[in-house]
Order: sequence, then structure tokens, then C-alpha cells
Amino acid sequence: MAEEKKGFFKRLVSGLQKTRDNIVAGFDSLFMGYDVIDDDFYEELEEILIMGDIGINATTAILDNLKEQVAEKHIRRPVECKQLLIDSIKEQMHVDSTEYAFEGQKSVILVIGVNGVGKTTSVGKLASLLKGQGKRVIMAAADTFRAAAGEQLTEWANRAGVEIIGGQSGADPASVVYDAVAAAKARNADILICDTAGRLHNKKNLMAELHKIYRILENEYSDAYLETLVVLDGTTGQNALVQAREFAEVANVNGIILTKLDGTAKGGIAVAIQSELGVPVKYIGVGEKIDDLQKFDADTFVNALFEIGDTKQEDVQDADTGEF
Repeated sequence: MAEEKKGFFKRLVSGLQKTRDNIVAGFDSLFMGYDVIDDDFYEELEEILIMGDIGINATTAILDNLKEQVAEKHIRRPVECKQLLIDSIKEQMHVDSTEYAFEGQKSVILVIGVNGVGKTTSVGKLASLLKGQGKRVIMAAADTFRAAAGEQLTEWANRAGVEIIGGQSGADPASVVYDAVAAAKARNADILICDTAGRLHNKKNLMAELHKIYRILENEYSDAYLETLVVLDGTTGQNALVQAREFAEVANVNGIILTKLDGTAKGGIAVAIQSELGVPVKYIGVGEKIDDLQKFDADTFVNALFEIGDTKQEDVQDADTGEF
């Protein structure tokens, strides 16, 4: 398991290469290009952070924290404040709660997100990850809006080795969830994962659909803990932040699954999401393989981004947590 986590850390480092080129390379030239810390230095640093999709609000907070630290420690040379900058970024990514409460009790995980972000794929990978922890997992193909979603999820169910409950294309998603709840209870499943449709261009329909699903879960499966995860495409940068805000308006969002971080220069969006929304990124995807979805840790993410430290921290993680 430790080797697997080391492998994922290495894939994360590799996957963040374009983001690193976009952000960290700018830092390096900035720190080497200035002899003193002045307004021009801060202005250029601000531009690098914003262009790296870290976001205006998060960038402002990072810079304010950095300026305060630089003044307190009487630092004059830019090269001396690089670690302070890294620490400021980590601090901005702090959220109050990142618990995976659904792991320790009978639970339902509702997965929402617009088409094309890797939602159905993430459901399959998450099912595999949880099954690997010894959980009995059932998947519900409640995205009946997209014709191929059910077939795609069935393929992932087969790969993950878990059961799937589906409905006909165009069927009422709530009815699929109803059937899946009955199956989960009958088979004493630990976790029911529901792939639901997400149509943000019509929030009214989405709200009505989610309301029906929530009502069924409340009435038919009230003893199950409910977790709602939003899947966002890391390649879309600031647009992912907009989507997260919009979904948070129609659902009680507990966490984010951030996909497609490999090969994008917009990985800085992970910083913006946690800083600006206060909603934890709980999983990240850095590839197409079934094990390319893992738990997210802000410190490890920033370490991978800057290629600092080694993978010792993964060795000490509890092998049962699935964390990298």
C-alpha cells in the first residue's frame, strides 16, 4: 500500500508539470530576478498567482499573509521568503473539516457535476477505491439524462467489481435511487454511490430532481449518512470555481472531486476552491486508470507542485485510509 501511495505521489508530481511550469517557474525567475522585496516584486508575484488560476481573493490573502511575515521577520531578499510563500499557500488551502465520515458508517454518496467533467468515471473510480477498503459498494446509475451514462457506469462497475442498479434512458432518476436504496438495504451495503445528472443551465430542473432524490433518501434510508460531492474539471480553471458555487446553491455540498489535473496548467484552481469556498477538495484525479483517483491532502499537493520533500509522509499514513 505504501508503494502504491508513493506511486501516486510521483504521478501527482508528474501530472502537475504544466501547472508547475505555469506557476513555479515564474516564482523561480522572480526570486532570482529581484535583489530586494519591493512593490514591483509583490506586483509581479500577484500576477503569477492570478495567472496560475489561484484566484484574486486567494492571491490577495496569500500576499497579505506573506507581507506580514516578511515585515515581522525583517526579510529583505526575495530568495529568503520562498518558503514563507509556500507556507502561505498551504495556509490558504486550510478548511475546517475534511472528514470522510461516510467511510465509518452506512452511507449514501450523491455525485453531481455537469457532463464532460469526468463525473461517471469518478463514480467508478471512487467505488473501486472504497471497495479496496473492504466496503460493500453498490452504484446507482441515476444520470438517466445522458444516454451513454448508464452503459459507461456499468463498464466501470464491472472493472471495480461492484453491483450496479440502473434505469432506462430518460427514466425518472429518483425512481432509480429508490430501487438502489432497496437493493442497498437488501444486500446490507456499506455505501451506495449515486451518479446523478447535473444540468446547470436549468437550475430549476436540477433543484427539483435533487429535491426528489433527497426526499426518497430521507423517507426510505434515513439511517444512512448522506454525502454530496461535486465533480469539477481541473482543466477549466476559474470556470470550475463558478460551477462549484452554483452547485452549492442547490445542494448541501460536502466536498469536491477535482479531475483531470494531469496535463493541465490550471492546477492552481485547487488552491482557489479551498480558499474561496471553504469546501474541501476530497479527491483528485491525475489519469485514466482506475487507481488514479486518490484522497486529496493540501500539504502534499503543494509539496508535489513545488517538488519539495520526499514521500516519507505517505509511508506513515494508515494504509486503510487510502490517503496519499
